[in-house]
Amino acid sequence: MKVLFIGGTGILSSACAVRALEKGMELTMINRGQSIRKPPAGTEILRADINDLSSLQAVLVGRDFDVVVDWIAFTPDQVQRDLDIFSGKTGQYVFISSASAYQTPAANLPIRESTPLDNPIWEYSRNKIACEELLLQAYRQSKFPYTIVRPSHTYDRCSVPVEGGYTVIDRMLKSKPILVHGDGTSIWTLTHNTDFAKGFVGLLGNPRAFGESFHITSDEWLTWDQIHRILAKAAGVEAQIVHVPSEIIARYDKRIGDSLLGDKTHSAIFDNSKIKQLVPEFIITTPFARGAEEILAWHQADPARQQINPAFNTLCDTLLTDYQKAWALAPESR
Repeated sequence: MKVLFIGGTGILSSACAVRALEKGMELTMINRGQSIRKPPAGTEILRADINDLSSLQAVLVGRDFDVVVDWIAFTPDQVQRDLDIFSGKTGQYVFISSASAYQTPAANLPIRESTPLDNPIWEYSRNKIACEELLLQAYRQSKFPYTIVRPSHTYDRCSVPVEGGYTVIDRMLKSKPILVHGDGTSIWTLTHNTDFAKGFVGLLGNPRAFGESFHITSDEWLTWDQIHRILAKAAGVEAQIVHVPSEIIARYDKRIGDSLLGDKTHSAIFDNSKIKQLVPEFIITTPFARGAEEILAWHQADPARQQINPAFNTLCDTLLTDYQKAWALAPESR
């Protein structure tokens, strides 16, 4: 089976590339080669800028693929570009959407594929919804063979799955307070990329997946306090957590605020029955406690990997100082 990945070296796609090759697929990537994650041996690389149509068309001349996966399409115009290029030239087009596209906050848990798509806060999610609607329209009009995959929060050893990345670990190691939104008790789902890959690759070339949507997530549920404490334990320290309402964080940083209020503030529990029925190989084997150990080991193996974000540090220090000062003054003002 000939598979094309547009992108292919991100958190999700890098693990899926390895598994696709293990399953005997013939893998080609359109990639600019700018990621810390390198394509696995055996991958054919086409150097092109996906946003440069002439460059893209040049590397695709005379080529057809059984499956095309676009890992880096975020807006309807990008999906329309793919429709224009690959209609009639692929047996399956896989769009990577997002679990944040589901109704936010969800009226009912667990979240299923039938849960309405509606995120009034986060533009990223609304764009993903618009992309899905475009594909559904193409399917109705011409039976364009799409499959939609909605990942939730997926990570690998190179990525610290909390806002601020390794900066949060650095603060923990230096006994600095860390910021956790809300009261830290909302439930979240973190998925290791190798577990995600088991479900994802099982959809490639699978006719039962055509015209269907799937989310692929872990079955492990953790609170945000637990997530930070697990990371701290892997680092050999204790987390000094300070809880700050998401609405206040949003006043200091709109990008982080949109991500919180449009996604992470709300509990997210998923029913994975649909993907498990179609792909029996999808079995979760990496709990976050083990994933956190991988994250710390990878970062501590090379100081160059321990990237600190000064702006995020400043944001945390400013926000925590202001919030604690306001909290201390509150009783006097009442």
